[in-house]
Amino acid sequence: MVLCTYLNHLFSRFLHFLWKQPDQANKLSTSNMSGLDGVEHKTLKVNGINMHVAELPGSGSGGDPIILFIHGFPELWYTWRHQMTALSSLGYRTIAPDLRGYGDTDAPEKVEDYTYFNIVGDLVALIDAVTGGDEAVFVVGHDWGAMIAWQLCMYRPEKVKALFNMSVLFSPRNPDRVPIPTLRRFFGDDYYICRFQKPGEIEAEFKKLGTEKVLKEFLTYKTPGPLYLPKGKLFKSSENGASSALPPWLTQEDLDYYVTNYNNKGFTGPINYYRNIDRNWELTAPWTGAKISVPVKFIVGDQDLTYNSPGAKEYINGGGFKKDVPLLDETVVLKGVGHFLHEESPEEINQHIHSFFQKFL
Repeated sequence: MVLCTYLNHLFSRFLHFLWKQPDQANKLSTSNMSGLDGVEHKTLKVNGINMHVAELPGSGSGGDPIILFIHGFPELWYTWRHQMTALSSLGYRTIAPDLRGYGDTDAPEKVEDYTYFNIVGDLVALIDAVTGGDEAVFVVGHDWGAMIAWQLCMYRPEKVKALFNMSVLFSPRNPDRVPIPTLRRFFGDDYYICRFQKPGEIEAEFKKLGTEKVLKEFLTYKTPGPLYLPKGKLFKSSENGASSALPPWLTQEDLDYYVTNYNNKGFTGPINYYRNIDRNWELTAPWTGAKISVPVKFIVGDQDLTYNSPGAKEYINGGGFKKDVPLLDETVVLKGVGHFLHEESPEEINQHIHSFFQKFL
């Protein structure tokens, strides 16, 4: 999980692209590994990488509105399984890629290949591919996917009809605070984002601990406070057995799907997103003071540590969020729900997505 509203609010408040037509796309057969009937898996060449894309059609008439789902960490396209099934049945064409570095999408070796610009470039190329290059799409984001969605709307607003974002608030760039040094100063070296900075170090610790253990801890994390990963003591707080059972919304089959993918791909690509935080801060200097100019609905769980991060509630309730996102339609706080709200409360989230997007059809 990105758990990154901590980062955002520390900075600001706490102190043609290649689609090559469907006949040239390398289509993968639909398989039972997804646990979803009718999902079509493709590999598309976009922005210089091979991107794995899962898709469910809507009515099949060819004119269905498109929803692009953008996942976070440590997720995959699979995190959107409930949304894809429900919303495709309502007539939407639902598309969920594995972002670069994740799942069956290419994972470039260089750390600097995982900046905002790289990821947004991938998604613009994907949008052009699925629309023919002249349409906007609906976008749904969560966690790192929410952060990427904010950037997409800032750089290329003409590509987005409306944005439904979850967990991570928009936060304008603070030109006076370099992110990682600021985090170290406030949270110390054991703070998870700080632990992620040295290439190879945390990956080795994750390998020793085991992929299933690591993913289970991240996916079931429901503590409204900062996440610390001290060396040699990763996730020690869970050893009392309290987290031994999976929550009702995450089955062993679901966990196995994530584990298989991360065993094959590893954690380096996803963690490289964190290693570009300072680089992103430097690259986005021209957007200092920029606002989000597309319609937005935002939703977060009250048990999500992003909602409980310093400055988050004040930002929402004090008008700062609305000021930075002028077309903000609504902010919804779900009671008793944690970080992975779209999996924990899928029916409620699906209703919110549909009711919001219906306004623009």
